[in-house]
Amino acid sequence: MRGYRSESGSSTGRRQKNRRSRGDHPSHDTAPHSGSAAAPDVDLGFAHVDMTRMDYCGIPEVVYGSGKTTEQVIGIIRALRAAGQPVLVTRANPALYRAVRRAMPAAVYHPVAKTITLGVRPRKEGLVVVVSAGTADIPVAEEAAVTAEYLGARVERIYDVGVAGLHRVLRHIDLIRRARAVVVVAGMEGALPSVVGGLVDVPLIAVPTSVGYGASLQGLAALLTMLNSCVPGLAVVNIDNGFGAGVLAARINRMPNAAKERESPPQTHGQAVAPVPVRRVPFHKRRV
Repeated sequence: MRGYRSESGSSTGRRQKNRRSRGDHPSHDTAPHSGSAAAPDVDLGFAHVDMTRMDYCGIPEVVYGSGKTTEQVIGIIRALRAAGQPVLVTRANPALYRAVRRAMPAAVYHPVAKTITLGVRPRKEGLVVVVSAGTADIPVAEEAAVTAEYLGARVERIYDVGVAGLHRVLRHIDLIRRARAVVVVAGMEGALPSVVGGLVDVPLIAVPTSVGYGASLQGLAALLTMLNSCVPGLAVVNIDNGFGAGVLAARINRMPNAAKERESPPQTHGQAVAPVPVRRVPFHKRRV
């Protein structure tokens, strides 16, 4: 290990031997990382690529593409792939993807989510449902969905089912109730997470987006609505942070004690929760 000598005659070697005999752990230089003898990080000059992130956090280091040069992104990807780790690059524009693909032809681009993936295992488990209020919210929703899939979750998407037409989300309520985690993405006033949260008993992650007119304040209005929701058990991430929501949903999805995907509606006080009825009123009979 770096900073230690193995010779039993050296003072450092004797300290190591004494530690082992007492069962003590070595210093931070030898922190555990899956028993690998590789360095805990790779120094590229412009980045210290963390090779132990998977061991400590359960996911590899993810590359935030915006603000980095093409050469920096490619260098980080090469370091991760050399260590046998999968790659996720977020906030990647098409020009960055083209450059990455020239260097690594197996790279896959997700244009709506603006993400690049490489070396991802195809097996998907559990169920995460990603819901968007509007079509304009789909890019953030897709970032969440692609991230959750990258981390091994099976993902179902339900898009454009906002509160302007509540009957749309009610059609999908059975699927949403079977999920291990639900991500709800909304801009404008950000009301949809509260609506969905009042109908399900699974962990729900709310994502405000910057979609909206002037008084939406680039997503601040939706963020405050979600933070002030009276629905219990609703977690809120930052504005447009589909990645953070996808990571949290994937972690919930793979928890050892997470319930298996439910085949029937949840139970309340011994009684099954009936599907929410949708009353269809002919247009000419509706009150205006």
